[in-house]
Amino acid sequence: MNRDVLYFYGTVRLLVPSQETLEEVAQELSWLRFLEGGRQMPLDCQAKYKIAIIVPYRNRLANLCSFLLNMHPFLTKQQLDYTIFIIEQFDDGLFNRAMLMNVGFTEALKLHDFDCFFFHDVDLIPENDRNIYSCPDQPRHMSVAIDKFNYRLPYVDLFGGVIGMSRKHFQLVNGFSNMFWGWGGEDDDMASRVKAHDLNITRYHPDVARYHMLTHAQQKANPKRYEKLYSGRKRFKTDGLNNLEYRVKALKQLPLFTYLLVDLTSRRS
Repeated sequence: MNRDVLYFYGTVRLLVPSQETLEEVAQELSWLRFLEGGRQMPLDCQAKYKIAIIVPYRNRLANLCSFLLNMHPFLTKQQLDYTIFIIEQFDDGLFNRAMLMNVGFTEALKLHDFDCFFFHDVDLIPENDRNIYSCPDQPRHMSVAIDKFNYRLPYVDLFGGVIGMSRKHFQLVNGFSNMFWGWGGEDDDMASRVKAHDLNITRYHPDVARYHMLTHAQQKANPKRYEKLYSGRKRFKTDGLNNLEYRVKALKQLPLFTYLLVDLTSRRS
């Protein structure tokens, strides 16, 4: 592994795992000092905030290995007190990314008193180390310029991929909707929640907020996503953190991350 990624200013070199196993990635990152559950904190100062990185996940081991290999050096360089949470859906039904992020938020707060949260797709890797994962005063869309989209924002209200929100603001908007099963719609619904609560979506400059998208299979789309979006405003107060239902099947504090396996089937039925 090329460790000089820590010393770049600007463009970050993408690191590729030599093998696609979590044990191998942990070995390649053994030069970093991890606390329980993959928590990192600076040695020579006290970080201003505690940060949780929430990653919804299912059946993407290759992406996860690349994500961990790149994100830990990237975040460590910023001298953050952070923990990565991998939230995996137990069943093999339609994926509910938004609900997994609500679960991650809820369960993370049972372990530490986090100040802010970054909700992060496992296939997105930052390309510029000036893209700072600091607690935002307003909700922040981090992944502004993605290589798959020629580093252009597909539409002005996009609020997905990687976003950062304070604990207070995420609770204010009642988290994500729990009703988006399958791909699409949940990010636009969150953007509507943010605006409905008189908050502003902020962004870094596209030259800084650049991301590489790892190769992955396209998920099955939610055929009712537009219908859910149109009726979303009626549900902001009743659909989200305050009606979240799930069962934790496993919670493990592993060397590189804290892992939760959760069953969402009771909510879907």
